[in-house]
Amino acid sequence: MNEELLKIRDLTKSFGSLAVLDGISFSVKRGEVVSVIGPSGSGKTTLLRCAALLERMDDGDLAYGDLPVCVSGVYGGKSVLKKARNRFGFVFQNFNLFPHWSVRENVMLAPLLVQKRSRNEVEKEGLALLKKMGLSGKEEAYACQLSGGQQQRVAIARALAMKPEILFFDEPTSALDPELTREVLKVIRDLAEEKMTMVIVTHEIGFARNVSDRIIFMAEGRIVEEGPASSLVDHPQNERTKEFLSFIGTKG
Repeated sequence: MNEELLKIRDLTKSFGSLAVLDGISFSVKRGEVVSVIGPSGSGKTTLLRCAALLERMDDGDLAYGDLPVCVSGVYGGKSVLKKARNRFGFVFQNFNLFPHWSVRENVMLAPLLVQKRSRNEVEKEGLALLKKMGLSGKEEAYACQLSGGQQQRVAIARALAMKPEILFFDEPTSALDPELTREVLKVIRDLAEEKMTMVIVTHEIGFARNVSDRIIFMAEGRIVEEGPASSLVDHPQNERTKEFLSFIGTKG
């Protein structure tokens, strides 16, 4: 339980002259659910994208368990990056499914192409994941025929099909209406109960409080405060955290 699956130290990232992340350090232990909250423009999504190798860090260290991926801003070679990518899954804000492929094909693609696993095994596991997501009967539907909530659940199944050690969620409900939001949050709650390791960037503060072990509050590219979920939401210590939570409210 104490094994660190993800470790980030002194991460910095700029886009041109704009500093987006300034000395970010945190780690995530196996079985832990960590939510990242904060105002728009605070660097939350960029942090997640750097962790998931979708953006390159300018400086700092990134490691997945015993695998150093980036040391002082210098990345390992292709084999290191390939190993790292097999350790996590990423669920995007806007699903990023192939719209005119079937649900089954969307879920099976990466394990077949990237992990070179057998089709029979991948198909069996993919169908089981879709059942778990409440999508039995939708296997042959095109992704573009599904509701937003169903598409996001397909996206979660697709990420889980890679058998990741850790799952990243980037605002998984921001493109959904309240009813569909509940569908997706229930799936994430269920994964949390199964002790799936997750890092969730979210604006659903009440959900973050209830499902997370720990919450990180970011503002202006820095971690302002972090701590046990209920403590941070109910009794924030930093004035900036208090201001943010009082402004948006904590229902959810």
